[in-house]
Amino acid sequence: MAHDLTYHPELHGVVGMFDEADALLSAANRTREAGYTKIEAYTPFPIHGLSEAIGFHDNKIKWVIFWSGVIGAISGFGLQFWVSTMAYAHNSGGKPLFSWPAFIPVTFECMVLCAAFGAVFGMLGMNGLPQPYHPIFEAKRFNLASQDKFFLCIEADDPKFDSKEAVKFMKGLGAQEVEEVVG
Repeated sequence: MAHDLTYHPELHGVVGMFDEADALLSAANRTREAGYTKIEAYTPFPIHGLSEAIGFHDNKIKWVIFWSGVIGAISGFGLQFWVSTMAYAHNSGGKPLFSWPAFIPVTFECMVLCAAFGAVFGMLGMNGLPQPYHPIFEAKRFNLASQDKFFLCIEADDPKFDSKEAVKFMKGLGAQEVEEVVG
């Protein structure tokens, strides 16, 4: 029995290219209103209101940063407490072993350090980075997304997705070019 080892790419979605930021924002709003839920936009610069238009909900990165800072502050304070009262309990000049006001600067610095690491690594993890390849890179003129064009993608895993209907819908939105992206 012979096995078919050839590559069979799957359809990633339908991508439309727009010339203007306002045209993309309008298209994203209309796409969301049409009932599509798995849409993504690619732009050369941030567009106010686009994240709401594509249905991007409040992210969790702020909580990752907050809890990383809390863990950093507790760890910094706890380490100083342990060292000064247990590991190296040394009475110097009659000061108490647990002199918490002296711990505040290091506690603050540990909080800031851990919150910064939480922000960087949380952002990388939540964005799925590093990602050297994504099927959207197969779109013919997608390299212009970092220069002066705007792209809207209706992804194939959307419950409402039908390839022919999505292409027709995207053309109706006024996209200059529409294509199916396989990857």
